[in-house]
Amino acid sequence: MIECIDVHRRRFGVGPICRTLRASPDCGFIIPRACWRTKARAVSRMRARHEALSRDLALIHAHRFMAVYGYRKMYARLLRQGWTGIGRDQVLGVMRSLGMRGVRRGRIPVTTRPARSRGGREDLAQRRFTADAPGLLQVADITYVRLSDGSFAYVAFVADAFARRIVGWAVSAGQRTRELPLVALDQSIAWMARHGDAQGLIRHSDHGTQYISALYGTRLRENGILASTGTVGDSRAFALAETINGAYKNELIHRFAFETVRALETATFQWVSWWNEQRLRQHLGYRTPAEVENLYYQTKATPVTQ
Repeated sequence: MIECIDVHRRRFGVGPICRTLRASPDCGFIIPRACWRTKARAVSRMRARHEALSRDLALIHAHRFMAVYGYRKMYARLLRQGWTGIGRDQVLGVMRSLGMRGVRRGRIPVTTRPARSRGGREDLAQRRFTADAPGLLQVADITYVRLSDGSFAYVAFVADAFARRIVGWAVSAGQRTRELPLVALDQSIAWMARHGDAQGLIRHSDHGTQYISALYGTRLRENGILASTGTVGDSRAFALAETINGAYKNELIHRFAFETVRALETATFQWVSWWNEQRLRQHLGYRTPAEVENLYYQTKATPVTQ
């Protein structure tokens, strides 16, 4: 009622509004003195905290990528920002009152054309997409993006299984091996060179002709990488790749329109940087891939002895 009076008081005045409201059986009784006393009353601590929480949630939700967070990640993000004494249910309630909700993931279409054979490659991952250290197991896949004019662009990712960091990616108007998966592969090899070497690394992919090609296989052998291929028609054999593709589609592609391959490439670069450095992951204890990897290298560092 007080808010209604505030909206219209400059036009009609507080006294006339109170008399009009008093005449209606549905509005209750209020006098001008009570209205002014209510406005002069100090805001309660609970209300001030609720307003501060609402403000911080709105700021997080306004971020280009964090707008996809549900209440669990919102709660974790608030804790990282210094909030104490709040619960996840409280965050959920405030988000509902503000009309906020996370983005839910849907099914991901298959885009690579299957080859007629595995090319002599075994399934070395065996549906186990976890690793005890970076550089032991990586997955590679290709997905497509429909541009504003109806044409298609294609995106290749390479992700490390330890913290699910994206270590290589590429965007192209075509699916040829040299311009798409090979570019992502070379990026991942450069990343491995900065963290050791690629000897013995398992690179898991589907049966797409790009990954079975002689050019791709030669580059793997040159760097001591073991090629692995999952079972045809088994979605669980590519679970990690589909998880990353699904997040990419829901957090970026389904929320924005892209007119050119160049615009998509720029946005993909921003998303990959956010995924690696800022995106909170539930299975990592609401930490980022970069934080988990840095902690690993710090704990595995060999002390110098005198």
